[in-house]
Amino acid sequence: MDRRRFLKGAAYFTVASAAGSMLSACGGILANLPKGTFDFPLGVASGDPKESSIVFWTRCVLANPAILKDTGYTADKLDLVLQVATNAGFEKLVASVNLSTASVYDYTVRAKVTDLKPDTRYFYRFVCGKDASPVGQTRTAPAAAADVQSLRFAWLTCQDWSVNHWAAMELLAEEDVDFLVHLGDYIYESVGASFQAGTAEPAHAQITLPDGQALRSGVCAASLADYRTLYRTYRSDKRLQELHRKFPMIAIWDDHEFSDDCWRDHQTYSNENKQQTARRRAASQAWAEYMPIDWGDVSFDLANEAYDNIRIYRDFKFGKLMHLVMTDERLYRDDHIVSEALYASMVGHDPVNGNDSIGSRYFVPQPLLAQAEAQETAAMQRAPAMLGPTQTQWWKDTLKNSGAAWKVWGNEVTLNRMWLDLRNLAPAPYNQLYIVNADAWDGYPSHRAELMSYLKTENINNVVAITGDLHAFQCGVIRDNPDPALGTPVAVDFVAAGISSSSFYQYLKDGAGNTPLAPLVATPETFDQVMRANNPDFAYTDHNAQGYAIATVTPGAFTVLFNKVKPLNSDGTKPAEPLAKRTRITVQAGTTSPLVEDNVA
Repeated sequence: MDRRRFLKGAAYFTVASAAGSMLSACGGILANLPKGTFDFPLGVASGDPKESSIVFWTRCVLANPAILKDTGYTADKLDLVLQVATNAGFEKLVASVNLSTASVYDYTVRAKVTDLKPDTRYFYRFVCGKDASPVGQTRTAPAAAADVQSLRFAWLTCQDWSVNHWAAMELLAEEDVDFLVHLGDYIYESVGASFQAGTAEPAHAQITLPDGQALRSGVCAASLADYRTLYRTYRSDKRLQELHRKFPMIAIWDDHEFSDDCWRDHQTYSNENKQQTARRRAASQAWAEYMPIDWGDVSFDLANEAYDNIRIYRDFKFGKLMHLVMTDERLYRDDHIVSEALYASMVGHDPVNGNDSIGSRYFVPQPLLAQAEAQETAAMQRAPAMLGPTQTQWWKDTLKNSGAAWKVWGNEVTLNRMWLDLRNLAPAPYNQLYIVNADAWDGYPSHRAELMSYLKTENINNVVAITGDLHAFQCGVIRDNPDPALGTPVAVDFVAAGISSSSFYQYLKDGAGNTPLAPLVATPETFDQVMRANNPDFAYTDHNAQGYAIATVTPGAFTVLFNKVKPLNSDGTKPAEPLAKRTRITVQAGTTSPLVEDNVA
């Protein structure tokens, strides 16, 4: 069964033309039921904007099951209508599409409407019986051949329900942007884990998973029901609903949509790196159900029993101005080069039940990483990779063939070099040259060098990465060789802090404890200075932050505004005026030299 037949046959993904989809509203039993029978508890969403199409999403449920008694109608399937118009009053309909929810997809529906006009604002809603969803608004992309002079979009990441607050979403909802990009960690698969020990705003009560898998602290999602519970809970927040209602979103995942620091279908909660194919598939299915994704472009096939039954990397064009390339840096990546089991065996720990993330994924001695990479390369006959061979070739071909003024890489994990040289500063055993985060691109150095060298060899200019994952604001130059004395600058990486997740600095401070590393994280400013001194290609760092980023793109410049928000108040409530500061960073076309303006209005 080919994927298009599967999607159509499963009533999972509907494609309708605005030129030929003016269908009559669903009638029958549902039309005669009283108002208030049906509900759209998670609001509406749109996504994957192209020049002539948009994907629309909602979840429709029965608000009052008792009302169906004696009607003979089953709540396993609800008929509804998607209406798309050029005005908020819906007098100017361009599409009216009959759809059906199904319990097998948790009553979510998604429809791609084609033959829309480029660079046009549309309004949409879903109707079931006498009930209607909130009215959403969205916008198609400019025509591929259009000479677009300005584009403005925001990106966000790492919105842990369990800590801090989501006031950044309130600020973002008031921004004037064309679309949103979500770079992953839309949900966190764990509840009550040790890294989620901080206070959360009162609006975010603790989540209870129906099944759950016990961790050393807390539990994690283990089943499709668990992952669906997480998405339903996160989407119940009215601020997140408002973002989806106002702006189309282009989404990719990172690790927490499945499992912390995952690779392929392996979890990393213990040194065993246990393979969990069924859990990976459940996580992928829930993400597919709850994101407004164009499944006509990419692929999802539940009939395929493999862990990689889904492909989500894809690209978007916005006139001649910008080409957005979205990658998947979890499903195809090789195991971390220094495996937890290997490191545990080296230091005499339990290679199965222990947890040696420190030493294997974080604060990895650089000589150990280099030695392990050489051994893995010889064994696999290629360097360990994050994108996998097929996606790597797609990435190269897409960027090489792009005619856009700016090539923007939707990139989940940090490209910037983050090294820490303590060889002459710390007592043994801390006197090492460390890779601070080997779960990011630093942990796959040959693969990063391959991609960055390709940009240099092919003379591909004006490449910027928009990045998440780290829970920090960063901006820095990326070279084909990360040694500033040897490498050539080929791109600039902009890293946005998480919406609410605890900051990278806070993680390190907690981990340092009373060790000799504690002075390095005595204050956020101290740690930033240490990282800048060890990594001179950084133009900006703030490792103790939450917030979001906005990019303004013109033919002559790519300008990013980092929006940092304040922490929770001392009483645990969110701040009434959440904005802490803004930082503007500009890269002029034809250069890789970020210009930083801090504390701007």
